[in-house]
This record gives sequence, C-alpha cells and structure tokens, in this order.
Amino acid sequence: MTRPEKICWVVDLGLTPYGRACELQGRVLDARKSGAIPDVLLFCEHPHVITLGRNGKREHLRASHDLLAQMGVEFSATDRGGDITYHGPGQIVGYPILDLTEHRRDVRWFVEQLEEIMIRATADLGVAAMRIADQHGIWVETPRGEEKLAALGVHLSRWVTSHGFAYNVSTDLRYFDLIVPCGIADKKATSLEQVLGHRVRASEVWSCLTAHFGEVFGREVRPVSPRELLCAIKEDSSMVGKTAVAAV
Repeated sequence: MTRPEKICWVVDLGLTPYGRACELQGRVLDARKSGAIPDVLLFCEHPHVITLGRNGKREHLRASHDLLAQMGVEFSATDRGGDITYHGPGQIVGYPILDLTEHRRDVRWFVEQLEEIMIRATADLGVAAMRIADQHGIWVETPRGEEKLAALGVHLSRWVTSHGFAYNVSTDLRYFDLIVPCGIADKKATSLEQVLGHRVRASEVWSCLTAHFGEVFGREVRPVSPRELLCAIKEDSSMVGKTAVAAV
C-alpha cells in the first residue's frame, strides 16, 4: 500500500484480549517510529479486564484476585498513564498510534484532542459531554451528579503515542464496582445507553468517533483491515532484521 500525505489508517480489531492488543500496539508503534506506516487508529472491544496505569494505586482495586477469577475478569498492569479502569463488552476502546512530531509535540494538547473528539461524537448522538478540570476523560451531568462517560490514559515513546481512550456505549456498569474508577472515589461511571435511556448501535458511535478523529487531527481516515495492517508491519519487521544483519 502506498502512503499519501496526512492519512490515518483506521483498523477495527473486533473483540480482542487485552494482552494481544498491547502486543499489536507495540509492533505498530515500532513501524510508526520507523516511518513504514502512517498514523493508525486501532479500535477494539476487550473481554472483561481491569488495567492499572503506571501511576495507579493497587488499593483502588476493590475485589480480590479470587473474586476476579470467579467473575472471569483479568487483571493487568500497564505502562499507560492514569490510574485503574475497567474494559469490557459494550465499550469502544481506541488506541491512536500517532507521531506527534507531525502534529504537535505537546502531551496535554494530545489528551485534550482526544477529549474533544469524544465530546463532539457524543454531541452528535444527542448528549452534551464536558471536561472536568484535572480529571481526564469526558463527563456528563445526570440526576445522580457528574458521571464519567469515557476514560483515557496514554503513553508516549519518542513522541509516538499508544494506549488511548475507552468510551462506554452499552457497558455493564456493575463491573466498575470492582474498582475505584480512575482513582476518583466520589464519582461513578455511566454509559451512553444509560444516559439516553435506549439502545445505541456501537457502529454509529464508532463512525462518529472516526469522523471527528479525522477532523481534529487533520487526517484523511482510511479503513484498513487487520490483515493489511499485519502485512505492513510484518514487512517492516523483516526489513529491520535484514538491516541488523547487514550492519553486523
């Protein structure tokens, strides 16, 4: 595949175990650093998993590991920013692999752009979402007070991003009771379906997020299949190996 300027591949991985998604991110990250591929936005959904960010506190995990095992919930420490969160069915997870040297070398700016994408997409779907100072993610006003609709936590390596955001569409919110979501004890998580009071198609949310991602980051978004992505990063890996052998 040839690469014109200013495009972003969008890849739908479907239901993907968290560990497998992290391994793939690492490979895509290396290919992006080498310039072999353009920016990439990975979308997926995870089986039940609780993840702890590099600055997270284990005491924010309310459940024992035995209980997690009984409930079929994996636990994973990760190198993303942020505290503790839950991923599961009904939640859209987005992993942008962007080279910020081609955008803006500013972590705060990047986080704000991810929030902006989700705020615009949520507005398209009929809900007003907002930021709260010093609390990353997006929030909505409910009869119960401010509740978190989407969380985010990112990682940067040589200005290339990984990890990203988790947007609750039809998520089973009972799983958030197993943790102190994002380390904020007095706030609850919510979902788009709970706020709207009716079913929402995940594909509709996915489309809104994709469209606004392209707008906000100034990229032409181009659907690419998982197979095409794997072929591209496999070719890059083989070239790296040949270069290393030649250098020796």
